[in-house]
Amino acid sequence: MNEAWFSGWRHVFKLDPDRHISDEALEAVCTSGTDAIIIGGSSGVTFENTVDLMARVRRYALDCALEVSTAEGAVPGFDGYFVPLVLNTGEAEWINGRQTEGLKEYGSFVPWETTAAQGYLILNAEATAAKLTGARTQLTEADVVAHVQMADRLMRLPVVYLEYSGRFGDMQLVKRAKAAAVQARVFYGGGIDGADKARQAAESAHTVVVGNAIYSDLEAALSTVAAVREAAGGTIGSK
Repeated sequence: MNEAWFSGWRHVFKLDPDRHISDEALEAVCTSGTDAIIIGGSSGVTFENTVDLMARVRRYALDCALEVSTAEGAVPGFDGYFVPLVLNTGEAEWINGRQTEGLKEYGSFVPWETTAAQGYLILNAEATAAKLTGARTQLTEADVVAHVQMADRLMRLPVVYLEYSGRFGDMQLVKRAKAAAVQARVFYGGGIDGADKARQAAESAHTVVVGNAIYSDLEAALSTVAAVREAAGGTIGSK
């Protein structure tokens, strides 16, 4: 496993700049014991709402990274940056189109030492990201393993992100993806609405990302931190 700046993360909360979160809820999330906050979303992300959310998170002592989905939402000052590449789309703009356009304008400002590519596999056809990117979500196990091997061994991407956004995924498939990765870290996100699913995800992937539950059931979302810690042998931040 690469010793990247995110390599110790086991549990992460993901916050959407386009969704409201109260100061009280944000404090609970940021002081929960999670390893990091990722800020990002599939739609409605602007410079203004990203800066605002970053400034609010910055009051707390934990890693805060930005998932750069639009050039307009690229904000300086984060601890790290993720650039998504959608692996299972037939539309090249989501692999090597929008990214290079952004680099043409902002490439000289990119903090490369804290910037990492994320190879996304979007596996829920109903997810906003799947519809936006034209993701081919009906993948067999062999398809998923091949995508992981392509990302991990040929493209040498540091992160492969299995995204089920909105529903809980197939944990056996996630385990196969993790087993297929040699140097990449496998992130999992989608449908984690409480401790039990968080524990299953932690046993299947390197890093568990919890997002929607923050906005629908905060207490259940907070319970996922301890569940991942338990699955990780008692520590968050272990590899």
